[in-house]
Amino acid sequence: MSDKAFRIEKDSMGELKVPEDALWGAQTQRAVDNFPISGLPMPRQFIAALGLVKWAAAGANAELGLITSELAIAIQASSLAVAEGRHDEHFPIDVFQTGSGTSSNMNANEVISHLATARLGSEVHANDHVNMSQSSNDVIPTCVHVSAALSIQNSLLPALEHLSKVLEAKADETRDIVKTGRTHLMDAMPITLGQELDGWRAQIDQGAERLRDTMKRLVQLAQGGTAVGTGINAHPKFGAKVALLLSEQTGIPFESAASKFAGMSSQDAAVETSGQLRVLAVSLTKISNDLRWMNSGPLAGIGEIELPALQPGSSIMPGKVNPVIPEAVAMVCAQVVGNDATIALGGQSGNFQLNVMLPVVTYNLLQSIELLANACTCLADKAIAGFTVNLDNINRALDRNPILVTALNPVIGYEKGAAIAKAAYKQGRPVKDVAREMTDLTDDELNRLLDPAALTEGGIKH
Repeated sequence: MSDKAFRIEKDSMGELKVPEDALWGAQTQRAVDNFPISGLPMPRQFIAALGLVKWAAAGANAELGLITSELAIAIQASSLAVAEGRHDEHFPIDVFQTGSGTSSNMNANEVISHLATARLGSEVHANDHVNMSQSSNDVIPTCVHVSAALSIQNSLLPALEHLSKVLEAKADETRDIVKTGRTHLMDAMPITLGQELDGWRAQIDQGAERLRDTMKRLVQLAQGGTAVGTGINAHPKFGAKVALLLSEQTGIPFESAASKFAGMSSQDAAVETSGQLRVLAVSLTKISNDLRWMNSGPLAGIGEIELPALQPGSSIMPGKVNPVIPEAVAMVCAQVVGNDATIALGGQSGNFQLNVMLPVVTYNLLQSIELLANACTCLADKAIAGFTVNLDNINRALDRNPILVTALNPVIGYEKGAAIAKAAYKQGRPVKDVAREMTDLTDDELNRLLDPAALTEGGIKH
């Protein structure tokens, strides 16, 4: 937009200049002037939710006989244009603004008013028409829930399902590869690589299930509470109609919150959602770190697998290749944990009838959802799906693992087993060879008792 040509707009506080080609009005301009803080605008998903809520509000007002159908059609068409992202450049207000998000609500009202006026050919007022039956105090909490629910449903849950399927396929592919298990980063009893991957898959599936459960609270909307939760200036049926229209438009079963007071004064559902995202981040960190350990080497590390080589790993060491995808995912997870701390602090800021950190809660919540969705897809497609297995390294470590002696405990006792393990460690020999010398067990018995594959299924019954 040009910074040379201006028009004069006015609001209840007086007149001021607005860029000639801006769709916004005076209140948006005041916010632009007042909050030159981060240069971070509100997220695209939030702007989409604003458009959808304004679309539903106009429809509800028309159904209740509060505005004409012609006026509703103009507002709804303009609102959907906003929801679809056709006018994002006209939403310039910084995340760090008034805590209620009033500036963003008025930004939407003014842009939609401008568009609807041009469409209808007569004035559509930002407050009296676009904001009818609403307050920033119920619109913005509603948009927090709508934007997060849409992002989880349309982006994060599909990404988690994709990651789960890739893990399931890789687990099936490696189900017969027996490797050394590890506890405390030390050698432990054997497992299969497929069992290890299936553990990761279970973590991802549980994370998705937690989010689906949280959605039961996230779909409850504060709309209809207006200024303080009492519903002043809104029809008693307005909130329920808005929720129904949003459900029909999005396919998500939104409903009017039983307590508008809780929905506006707190952000408990957003805090809960962020907590579930943090759990998922912790799970992904564990998976990423396991991948990095298993890939470590190629000569001086564990070297059980080889991740796809995606880019040179060093500007000074030729031939070095690093586990860049797990590293990137781990950084995403660190960001999500940090975002969760911000959201928790924001959730504490519900003073009496309104939370006053809504924009920063929104920004961090939506960023966490988007980052995790993208990270899951990258991890699935660029790390897990394509890694190869170094069978020689796996078998070499497995054959020389003295902890296999654990399987002999029921036959020879713990003390004798410990002596065999120590001797095997000290001599660098397979436990089977040492056990042959230190016990009366036959080769057939040792082969049966120390079969690594059998041990991954709980071992041999004695």
